[in-house]
Amino acid sequence: MERIILIETSTSLCSCAIAENGEIVSYRESSEPKAHASLTAVFIQDMLKEMEIGISDCDAVCVSMGPGSYTGLRVGVSTAKGLCFGSHKPLLAAGTLDTLVAKVDNPTDYSYIVPMVDARRMEVYTAVFLPDGTPLTEVSPAIIDGNSFSEYLSRGKVLFIGDGARKCEGTIVSPNASFIQCCPDAKAMLAPALKEFREGRFRDVAYFEPFYLKEFVATVSKKKLF
Repeated sequence: MERIILIETSTSLCSCAIAENGEIVSYRESSEPKAHASLTAVFIQDMLKEMEIGISDCDAVCVSMGPGSYTGLRVGVSTAKGLCFGSHKPLLAAGTLDTLVAKVDNPTDYSYIVPMVDARRMEVYTAVFLPDGTPLTEVSPAIIDGNSFSEYLSRGKVLFIGDGARKCEGTIVSPNASFIQCCPDAKAMLAPALKEFREGRFRDVAYFEPFYLKEFVATVSKKKLF
């Protein structure tokens, strides 16, 4: 029996789940702003209590590895590492874009799937996937304009999905383009997590770091404190 704790905190949605034998058996989520740090561990504790089990009864912990929010990723990875350190359970990591692709209900309706994580203004973190989840391009930041993804749109139907999809809807104009505005969640993380687990792709708990894609830039407040 595979029992995996799933933690998805890469965007504005904070969500956690527990999966058993390939199915989600407990789930929590919140879109409350900036609440990842206060809710992630609480969600996990509540689910374990609900199921009357402990960390020792689980087989692994899977966390979103990015790209996405710097703070959200740090919270998720720190929580996952803490659980793994304390219980000696293996750490798994799922890419944010892979999780978004896994959210698509009928992937074979499209020739390509383009998950998008909002990176502010007209920029997104993205890559192009086949309907079966195979990536065709590397994950990269992209500034969206009228010519973006035109080579794929000329070949067939393309689904743009993620929290960066809506802002692209007025810029990417094509009869082959479809858009789904949503955030990745821990339920959708199940498929990539199971793949990582069954292939034995465990991460080094001590040295694993999220995939930020861009360096975090701290800014100085312009407000006068005195």
